[in-house]
Amino acid sequence: MMDEDFDIDIDDVKSKIANAETLSLFFPMLRSSLIIDYRCDNANKSFLKIMPMVASPQERLRTIRRLRPGLPRLQSFILIPWARYIDSLRDQGIWDLLTKKFEDLTQHDSLVDIEKIFLELKRLEKLEYASIVMGDNFHTLWSSSI
Repeated sequence: MMDEDFDIDIDDVKSKIANAETLSLFFPMLRSSLIIDYRCDNANKSFLKIMPMVASPQERLRTIRRLRPGLPRLQSFILIPWARYIDSLRDQGIWDLLTKKFEDLTQHDSLVDIEKIFLELKRLEKLEYASIVMGDNFHTLWSSSI
């Protein structure tokens, strides 16, 4: 199973999520990131969106500032690489923690969004595995001489 090859301290991840004001959970295999900004005010709800990965944390911070210009400057920003299956987010309690944090902010409409995001991540993962099987976006390093 792929998940066993990637050691990660789940308690540390949960602690970081619990204390984060903004985070990027990035999926190298999918070349995508889930951006979550829990900051909100009267004009801005908490924010979550799947976006392409970027080259640096500074670039991601610039993206967040552009997307959420009415909010104050970030006090904390957490980056969490996730090289495991998407379902493992639920299996390890990570997804429940993310969802609970939205519940605590009393933004019940965001709970629908967070479930749609999970399903979209599952769809992207499925497409990536199909791409691997079909050989799309991959090149042979050596070929058979048969």
